[in-house]
Amino acid sequence: MEVILLERVPNLGTMGDIVTVKGGFARNFLLPQGKALPATKGNLATFQARRKELEAENTTKRKDAEAMAKTLESVSLKIERQASEVGQLYGSVKPGDLQKAMIELGHDVPKGSVQLAEPIKTIGDFEASVVLHPEVTIKVPVQVIRQVL
Repeated sequence: MEVILLERVPNLGTMGDIVTVKGGFARNFLLPQGKALPATKGNLATFQARRKELEAENTTKRKDAEAMAKTLESVSLKIERQASEVGQLYGSVKPGDLQKAMIELGHDVPKGSVQLAEPIKTIGDFEASVVLHPEVTIKVPVQVIRQVL
C-alpha cells in the first residue's frame, strides 16, 4: 500500500515522501495515528495544500521537544529492586518503570517515549533512550541498585 507521510517516521521516510508499506502497518499504525494518508491523487493535492501548515506544526512540536530535552539532560534515574546475591533481579526493569520514575521526579514524559534495547535484569548502570520527537532523542543514565530490606 502506498502512503504519503505527514511527518518523519524512523526507518521509513520524511514528511512528504510517498512510500510503499504493508497494508496492516498502514491501517493499524500510520493512518490511525495521523502519520500518513493513502497515496491518492486527492490526498496528494490535499497534502500539497497543507504542507506549509504541517511543516510549521512539526517545527513547533520539535521546539517543544527540544525544550523538554534540555530539562531532562540533568536527569539520572536510580531504581531500587530486589535482587539475588549475584545481582540478578527478581523481575526486570521495563521502560514503563522508567517513565513512572521520571514522572515522580516531576518530568511529564509521554507514555511510550522511553525505550530500552531489552529489559534490565541485573544490577548495574544502563542507558535508556527517551524519544520526545522523531528528531529529538536523548539518553538518560539509569542505575539499578539492590533494594535494602
